[in-house]
Amino acid sequence: MPAASLPPLVLATRRSPLALRQAELARAALSAVPSAPWNRVDLLELTTTGDRQRDWSLADQGGKGLFTRELEDAVLDNRAHLAVHSAKDLPTTLPHGLVLAGFLPRADPRDVLVRRADVAVPRTVATGSPRRRAQAPCACPSWGRHPQWLELRGNVDTRLKKIAAGEADATFLAAAGLDRLGLSAFPGLVFEPLPIDKMIPAAGQGAIALECREADAPLFAPFLCAATARAVFLERIILAALGGGCQNASAVHFAAGVLHVFHESRRAAFPDTPVAGEPNIADLVVRVCAWSASL
Repeated sequence: MPAASLPPLVLATRRSPLALRQAELARAALSAVPSAPWNRVDLLELTTTGDRQRDWSLADQGGKGLFTRELEDAVLDNRAHLAVHSAKDLPTTLPHGLVLAGFLPRADPRDVLVRRADVAVPRTVATGSPRRRAQAPCACPSWGRHPQWLELRGNVDTRLKKIAAGEADATFLAAAGLDRLGLSAFPGLVFEPLPIDKMIPAAGQGAIALECREADAPLFAPFLCAATARAVFLERIILAALGGGCQNASAVHFAAGVLHVFHESRRAAFPDTPVAGEPNIADLVVRVCAWSASL
């Protein structure tokens, strides 16, 4: 079929600068697919409940689904073929009829402590993430005590400006988001990447997820990153087994054959015992659940 007669592929995305950057990365990857059954890739920009309700506490209001539902509705009602998400923002249970087609190659999964350059030990730290709050004593032992925790909403650039202006002494941001926006420095601020064994990332952190209708998944999966899919699907399965979500402090990250888990103020590392080169999901789930039951 001539390219001019092929339909466009439509990606649903939020309108924030980071979401649009991630959608552009997805568009570039799918535009480069050889002999693709689409002639171009278009973006459908949408505003989610989480974007509109900037005064809400995400942990109190349900968190992750606040930034995904409108995109998922666009896929379900055929306005879009794929929804582009930060994988860490996705609930472990998806709406009926939708699946994750796959992921782009994962970027740096670490968290970054962003603090004012004139403040060595922050007294006020802006984050609504229970995961980051619970792991801060291990990730930042020099603090010596619990800081005052504040909520801070807005896109990445807005958050950086608020910290630089003194609304709080520090915050935590995802390294992948900073990298994708080209933010390796900011006036008056210091960026300190945190080791994974001290601040275990959220499940899926650093990965861009593409969600589609269940019947369409075989069309897109072959063009996406299999290694990232193996890791993130495992993380999501473990997170679901732990009952984790936006309202609690669970964290899961799989890399280099090791599953890192944080739950109930404890952390552990589980070496994988792969089967035919694939992660041994069943074994890891059993081991993690036995560990969590002993806490």
